[in-house]
Amino acid sequence: MTTRPPTRRRRTALVVVGALAVALTVILGISRPWMPPAETPPIAAAESGVQPAPLVLPEHPKVLVFGDSWTYGSAATPPTNGYAYLLAGLIDGTTVVDGVRGSGYQKPGLDGPDYLTRIKALDPGIAPDLVVIEGSINDRRENAAAFPAAVNAAWDALTGKFPDVPIVVLGPAPHELPVGASTARIDRDLSRLAAQRAWWYISPVQENWITPENYLRLIDVGAGRRHPTNAGHEYLAEKVHDALERFSTAPVTAADGAHQKPAK
Repeated sequence: MTTRPPTRRRRTALVVVGALAVALTVILGISRPWMPPAETPPIAAAESGVQPAPLVLPEHPKVLVFGDSWTYGSAATPPTNGYAYLLAGLIDGTTVVDGVRGSGYQKPGLDGPDYLTRIKALDPGIAPDLVVIEGSINDRRENAAAFPAAVNAAWDALTGKFPDVPIVVLGPAPHELPVGASTARIDRDLSRLAAQRAWWYISPVQENWITPENYLRLIDVGAGRRHPTNAGHEYLAEKVHDALERFSTAPVTAADGAHQKPAK
């Protein structure tokens, strides 16, 4: 039996169908910024190729936890059941909690100003062994182009206030699913900026901390206005603690690229 070659009309139809399939694949791939990559590295490597130094803390560290309403303890009952307070017990140390509801790198909050202004007002006598700076989804409606400059200004002030103190950046955690494009953009910007400084970066978005399966258990969608429940704050404290443990046992990258164990 002979096979007739496809007609011009049929060839055109096949080309159109193929093009539509490719376009659909691209659209689906870029319209879901909340989806984590197949393999998300838990440690941010600097753009210069320099890995953050292993985190070395004393036996009973004092940690300054700075951030927005999630750090404040919103929706926890009482707010001192927030993740930043609970972290103290997990690290067998103390936490100094500085959280202002609604604040961000660019945005003033309900109880205080923006991050830069707040950092300038911090007491250097806190003398922390570590700073964890969290946030901030509150910047998602601000000028995206101005965000990196606002972050760098705040971080410069923080290093000036507490020189030689290690800083860990905790990115925004999803308050809704799917994760909004602006929240995902903030996460990417913070990850990149932290990498440029060879700082450790924790990404609840990239590490998929909050999922459709645990969302309603971790997030209070009623009176809590999409802030963590008590269980959610406990979960966040455990996740942050796990990240700090991971950073403290990270291998040192030598000049020749070889890995060495961190000094104790």
